[in-house]
Amino acid sequence: MSDSEDMTEFASIVERIERGEVPIKNIERELICPICKELFTHPLILPCQHSVCHKCVKELLMLNHEDSFDAGSESSVPGSPRSRVPSPSMERLDRLVRSATGRRSFGSRGSISSPGWRRGSVTPRVTAIPCPGCQHDIDLGERGISMLFRNFTLESIVERYRQAARAAVAIMCNICKPPNQQEATKSCMDCKASYCNECFKLHHPWGTPKAQHEYVGPTTNFRPKVLMCPEHEMEKVNMYCEVCRRPVCHLCKLGGSHANHKVTSMSSAYKILKEKLAKSIHYLISKEDQVRTQITELDRLINQTEENGQVAERQANEHFERLFETLQERKSEMLRSIEQSRNRRIDQLKGQVEEYRGMLENSGLVGYAQEVLKETDQSCFVQTAKQLHVRIQKATESLKTFHPSADPCFDEFVLDTSKEETLLKEMCFGGVPDPPLIDFSQSRVYNEASICWRLPDDHLPTDHHVLEYRKLGGPSQPPSHEDTEDGCVWRATDRVYGSSAVVQDLQPDSRYAFRVRSCRNSMFSPYSPEVSFHTPPAPVFSFLFSDKCGFSTERLILNNRRDTVESVAGMAFLLAAERVQMGSYLGLDYIIGDTGISQGRHYWAFKVEPYSYMVKVGVASDTKLIEWFHNPRDTSSPRYDHDSGHDSGSEDACYELSQPFTLITLGMGKLFIPKASSSSSVSNANVSSGDPGNRVLPMPQRLGICLDYDAHRVYFYDADTMRCLFERQVDCSGTMFPAFGLMGSGKVQLEEFITAKKLTF
Repeated sequence: MSDSEDMTEFASIVERIERGEVPIKNIERELICPICKELFTHPLILPCQHSVCHKCVKELLMLNHEDSFDAGSESSVPGSPRSRVPSPSMERLDRLVRSATGRRSFGSRGSISSPGWRRGSVTPRVTAIPCPGCQHDIDLGERGISMLFRNFTLESIVERYRQAARAAVAIMCNICKPPNQQEATKSCMDCKASYCNECFKLHHPWGTPKAQHEYVGPTTNFRPKVLMCPEHEMEKVNMYCEVCRRPVCHLCKLGGSHANHKVTSMSSAYKILKEKLAKSIHYLISKEDQVRTQITELDRLINQTEENGQVAERQANEHFERLFETLQERKSEMLRSIEQSRNRRIDQLKGQVEEYRGMLENSGLVGYAQEVLKETDQSCFVQTAKQLHVRIQKATESLKTFHPSADPCFDEFVLDTSKEETLLKEMCFGGVPDPPLIDFSQSRVYNEASICWRLPDDHLPTDHHVLEYRKLGGPSQPPSHEDTEDGCVWRATDRVYGSSAVVQDLQPDSRYAFRVRSCRNSMFSPYSPEVSFHTPPAPVFSFLFSDKCGFSTERLILNNRRDTVESVAGMAFLLAAERVQMGSYLGLDYIIGDTGISQGRHYWAFKVEPYSYMVKVGVASDTKLIEWFHNPRDTSSPRYDHDSGHDSGSEDACYELSQPFTLITLGMGKLFIPKASSSSSVSNANVSSGDPGNRVLPMPQRLGICLDYDAHRVYFYDADTMRCLFERQVDCSGTMFPAFGLMGSGKVQLEEFITAKKLTF
């Protein structure tokens, strides 16, 4: 087809669409509300561009409001949607709200919100709803439904569809009264009423303002002539916001929520969007043969899937029937063996009972022996007594050494089916994917958990993964009522299409177990081995390294993200060392966090590279920082810093007091515990504060610090195991900052969770 023919056909399609000649009876599926499953009634356009009936949005808001206060309980308020007779649409509304609540608990897939919505607010917001189309959380803002546009175009199409579906049902005049009511021939868009010819002339006389009213064919859909801005009700919309994809007025652009957004004129947006839509329709129509071919192919695949599914189901049933038969055979054989052994032992024990009963006086063997003793003929007595005496001796011996003739214990018949049960539980089809493995080194757990996993090297592509987790409890807190009821229940996140997932709202100082499994073609792999993590004792404190306060550009290198600092022993370090004639250390180069702490409990973690010569980490008040950064230091005196390691009496005395800073030393792959005092404690019982050699520990891969500002204490943790290594009282009279001091070659890198919130702004 030539370009001219193609353009001619394209123009004809546009004309057919504008004249309404495109068949409308086959588009019902596009006119159904996703909530009530009925034709749209006064549809509203959500910020995500999906449409929902006005009444459905109101009911969804009401359900979401109830769920935010009393999730899972039934409302008894008269007129509440929960107190009505359940209907399919209401059940769907309830499922939508429940799914939205679950997503907010486990981490939602996405959200579309307006400024000012605080997710952590104590007071539940009633303007947030889940979109039934895309499942995103939609925040309607303070004005709620009034901020949404009505989809008048969709209303008109629904009206035309209704008319086409009820062609035999005419629209009657609103003025005529029965029984002489006439069929309407016109509808006035200004009066919002339908008229027959006579009534229209009567109510729109020539030469009056009503004669200028706009009239159309008979309709029940009356739309306003001009679309007004829902935010500025007296203003017409005359621009189109390309960011929010919605019409706006000039006040929205001048000082409203669209001030910094890119907008275009309404006529330009109309032309561009109409041309794009018409071209898309033209492309689909031109590919109609291809679509029909693909539909035929899909129908064939449906039939083939149905047949193959039935075959697979029949084969699986046959395999299970064979398993059942095999189990039944083994069951019969083993039960038969138990029965035979039981009968044999009972017979033996019963025979022994009869034998012992013969030993009783006047009964059995003893009675017979007594009768033999009455024999007076010697030859006859001897003939009988010899064999009888042997029997009496055997009975006597058995009486002295009593042994049951059979063992009543059936321990050899105890059946251990644990291996078989495991095999049956892991029994799966040949196409089941291999289980993934949680990567402990890449996973991090704070207030949120970032869990990463890896797949086997020879794995086939998977459809998605499901991450599950459960709380195991915290060592420093007794189990709550919720923990005892739900502590063993696994909770699942939404489908994950990558190799990592984030779990939100974890409780502090608690242990959580995680596991993951893959899914391919609706078949799940076995679960990965469980991995447990310990959450920090306090919320995460987010900060970056400060490049202003006392930062030494000569010896410290700060990366662009300000989450890594490196100390380099350069020329300036050597020149300073040249002036030193006696053994001592040079001054530390300090760097602090760009955010201070003035209340509450806070936790942060970082990594010190093992090759670092000496790094001091901890907290310091703003007053101490002024002293460090602005007072001249004697670089040749080891007595300058209280935590220098020099064993002077004055130093010990000073550490008995609460200081406005606390630092511990790391270097050369070791961690050095400071000297203990009345205000400090060491968690490791094997570490003696008196012996310097016992105060040296291997450097943890990651170190965590928790500052309790109100309790005036600081804690140092192994961030991998959350084991407290050292704690000490600290003077929190001022604003406290994370502090780091480096000397020689060294490198400190903040954890990604610590810097994530800062880097997003």
